[in-house]
Amino acid sequence: MVIQIVGVVGAGQMGNGIAHVCALAGYEVLLTDIDAEALEKGRETIEKNLDRQVSREKISDADRNEAMNRLSTTSTLADLGNCDLVIEAATEREEIKDKIFAELVPTLKPETILTSNTSSISITRLASKTDRPEKFLGFHFMNPVPVMSLVELIRGIATDEATFETAMGVVERLGKTAAVAEDFPAFIVNRILMPMINEAVYVLYEGVGDVRSIDKAMKLGTNHPMGPLELADFIGLDTCLAIMNVLHDGLADTKYRPCPLLTKYVEAGWLGRKTGRGFYDYRGDDPVPTR
Repeated sequence: MVIQIVGVVGAGQMGNGIAHVCALAGYEVLLTDIDAEALEKGRETIEKNLDRQVSREKISDADRNEAMNRLSTTSTLADLGNCDLVIEAATEREEIKDKIFAELVPTLKPETILTSNTSSISITRLASKTDRPEKFLGFHFMNPVPVMSLVELIRGIATDEATFETAMGVVERLGKTAAVAEDFPAFIVNRILMPMINEAVYVLYEGVGDVRSIDKAMKLGTNHPMGPLELADFIGLDTCLAIMNVLHDGLADTKYRPCPLLTKYVEAGWLGRKTGRGFYDYRGDDPVPTR
């Protein structure tokens, strides 16, 4: 299977990062989003991040210009019909992903590979609702995509070998490294990471430490580059909660119960950096803990 044209569904933080690395790797990229403003913002973000790479001498001016020339945008999902590979990078909600695939599938070529950037949802279940479960797999990039070198590849129960090998080839062409995960809730990275973040929220909830103490302890005590609460704000508290719910529902183990304080922050709309407040308040010059 030869991949030449890549479609990316969703122009948010993950989607524009995926479009960025695909265009830079030489693929023709079609980025789509139902929100025209998000689509324009996504393109601007890609341009800004490419400029940053040029300024740091990671890429040349020619690389940057060629990548932007390979990038197109559309607000019409059906325009992705001619793509060889589609990577869905919409919100981490299964009903939204199902709706996208239902609308997209009738427009695709029979040989098109369909993938999801989901960080936790069952690939087998998503694939089963399409017409091509054998050509469907999980393609989970890490955030921020242009910087992080890992991609989790997740086979569904029906994913065939040719599809998997093609996806592995794409990962290599992007200059990234694949970690192959089985299709169980949250796969590898988030199966380990999210319970750690959730436990940090419990430590805050129970008054064992405040926000600064918890993050300082993990940064200086375990050499993490970012504290767990700071990282949760970066990821998005709604995404953290969604993944914990997938773990709790999918594995039926009380150790994955989301902390009530995490739920409370999400109910308040304090989702982290993207909303200006989470465990830190980002509305001033410097982040200030909210607890």
